[in-house]
Amino acid sequence: MTSTTNTSADLAALAEIVERFAGKRVVLFGDFVADEFQFGDISRVSREAPVLILRHRETRVVPGGGANAANNLAALGAKALPVTVIGDDPVGATLENQFRQIGIDTSGIIRAKTWHTPTKTRFLAGWTHTVSQQVLRVDREPAGAPPEAALGKVARKLEGKLKTADGLAISDYGFGVARPAVVSKAVGALKRRIPVTLDARYNLLAYASQGITAATPNEAELEALHHTSIGSNVSELEKRGLATLRKMALQSLLVTRGKDGMALFERGARNAMHIPVHGSNQAVDVTGAGDTVLAAYTLALACGAKPFDAAHIANIAGGLVVMKRGTAVVTRGELLAAIRGEVSGSAP
Repeated sequence: MTSTTNTSADLAALAEIVERFAGKRVVLFGDFVADEFQFGDISRVSREAPVLILRHRETRVVPGGGANAANNLAALGAKALPVTVIGDDPVGATLENQFRQIGIDTSGIIRAKTWHTPTKTRFLAGWTHTVSQQVLRVDREPAGAPPEAALGKVARKLEGKLKTADGLAISDYGFGVARPAVVSKAVGALKRRIPVTLDARYNLLAYASQGITAATPNEAELEALHHTSIGSNVSELEKRGLATLRKMALQSLLVTRGKDGMALFERGARNAMHIPVHGSNQAVDVTGAGDTVLAAYTLALACGAKPFDAAHIANIAGGLVVMKRGTAVVTRGELLAAIRGEVSGSAP
């Protein structure tokens, strides 16, 4: 099986597509996560146990998971329409307030009193005058899916928001907000076709034949799905990618591969298109990069881009965000500057 590598995307055309991002209405349906960062300075080693003592300096809560994807949509110029369930807790309130402050519509966010917002707490520390690094992560996850009453409200919100949407992005982190049957019903009720993209951490094939246009798994998720190992075995990657594309009845499948770039599978094509990583292959922080890729790929498709061009745009966006620390976003201005820098030959 032969593979195809092609980096000759029309950069001027990519810039035109990104220009059209402004004002596109994209629904983000799925799991919101609170990414909490605890910053501290290493003061000494404890006498009680061989562990470092951190002097707390700052706590920061930012949108993670589907909330990060929605945040990226807004940063890229879209009108993000999040539809989700959060807990009636301080971190959930923080996420909702942050969205209100930047003008994101929060009417699709349902609060559930008997549930709590999934939270990932990362402790970052360093010595004086050194860069802080992550030393510990603690995940606080709800015991189960949100209550049925909240999920029923979310399903109705989804159908309502989709009536005027240019695209739908699904962010399924496994916390129970996104359900294939709900997606199928909402998409099936539409009287027009819009791109429907999926980023599912654990249950990709559950969405097969549910109206999904494209999926954006990473390589590790594809390996877990097929109980295989890919690594540098491009033939195995192509075999599993094409099988997933066919089984899910997708128009395109974009597999992110870290330092190895991306592999794009399209309906009707016999082989994948391999796209080298944009910029440096030495990422600073990959936290939330998949959310940025989902947002950029969805927006490009919503603007009428072909999967090939959309994949190149997502690849550039992903390459930019991994050079930022923590859970971050890429703005439309940054994306345009990177594309235009390559056109002029001034890109790093």
